[in-house]
Amino acid sequence: MSSRLAFLPVIAVIAILATTTTTPAADSPQWQGPDRTGVSKETGLLKEWPKDGPTLAWKVTGLGGGYCTPSIANGKIFGMGYRGGDEVLWALEEKTGKELWATKIAAVILPKKGVGYPEGSRSTPTVDGDQLYATGVDGDLACLKVADGKIVWQKSLKKDFGGERPSWGFCESPLIDGDKVICTPGKKNTLAALNKHTGETIWMASVPGADQAQYASPIAAEIAGQRQYIQFVKKGIVSVGASDGSFLWRYDAPANGTANCSTAVVSNDNVFAASSYGNGGGLVNVTKAGDKFEAKEVYFDKKMQNHHGGMVLVDGYLYGEGGGILRCIEFKTGKVAWEERTPGKGSITYADGHLYFRNEGGKGTIYLIEANPKEYVEKGRFDQPERTKKNAWSHPVIANGKLYILDQDTLLCYDIKQK
Repeated sequence: MSSRLAFLPVIAVIAILATTTTTPAADSPQWQGPDRTGVSKETGLLKEWPKDGPTLAWKVTGLGGGYCTPSIANGKIFGMGYRGGDEVLWALEEKTGKELWATKIAAVILPKKGVGYPEGSRSTPTVDGDQLYATGVDGDLACLKVADGKIVWQKSLKKDFGGERPSWGFCESPLIDGDKVICTPGKKNTLAALNKHTGETIWMASVPGADQAQYASPIAAEIAGQRQYIQFVKKGIVSVGASDGSFLWRYDAPANGTANCSTAVVSNDNVFAASSYGNGGGLVNVTKAGDKFEAKEVYFDKKMQNHHGGMVLVDGYLYGEGGGILRCIEFKTGKVAWEERTPGKGSITYADGHLYFRNEGGKGTIYLIEANPKEYVEKGRFDQPERTKKNAWSHPVIANGKLYILDQDTLLCYDIKQK
């Protein structure tokens, strides 16, 4: 299989150039931003939007189908999707959207009857220095050069680690921690750590229950004095030791029998996870006695049925959608501070005192909302132009004063920096 595309589809780029001041870099190099929390450290952004929304800086089309959320680092934008019979990773110039390269990592697979992943990729590329990492729908884990898209190494989560493709395909975004890349084959090797430079196996982690992979992405955290990797798999949240993959603890209440999608949220020694399909979310406090870990449930909230739109923790309050209602809950107690139906069902991120919420259906409306634990305060909204008929599942991304909205093969870049 050739690692390079012999022919790239024509990319239509419309650049609406504007003069802006140079600001310190605030990249979003991986899933849910720099810290995998959905919380951006950017400041100086618009506090409210004009009637028609912020200014469109540029748009690009022809990127390929899928539900990938893009990453932005080192002056480039990265994503992946289906182009014809190929699953590709692509890189664009951050300032203009001009395509720099596109690399094939796998052939498109056809779903079984009744199972859906024909639209394309779901993984957000993870950028680490001069290399990036991403997972294809069929479990093709690839490491590429940032500069030109050349494949450095490639593994199969199925063939190399005995994993099994979930019903809607592999969706996770690889986690880079030091010299390791963490991935989730599932089954007997629930999680695996590979050398990020060579792809060689460092350890494989088996957890009780041999859970199949789901659709969330792993995170790293220091809990009870030990660095660990936390992932939402088929039957619940599991944690393994960062150094050797040893099983530490698990919490099954947030899991449902259909699909577990949202990344867990960690604060100090507390972990919150939630899922949809009539279930909800719960908080555990993780402690260690001797060499044993225990995850003790603090509360379980049926209202926070977060599907795959994610949740953000800001100043002790958790914001996220559940059952089509945007909610703010007190993280430590689960007490609902407020709830609002207006934004509907969708995805969320945070920057500079505000929530950026994207409705997944209809007009794909994007909302600017105060991160205010006292009440719902809307500061602007606009309908996404050139909406496809597919669900708007790609999360909004904020980087370097810009808001990025990806809808299948169209990427929109908005200027949200205060002038």
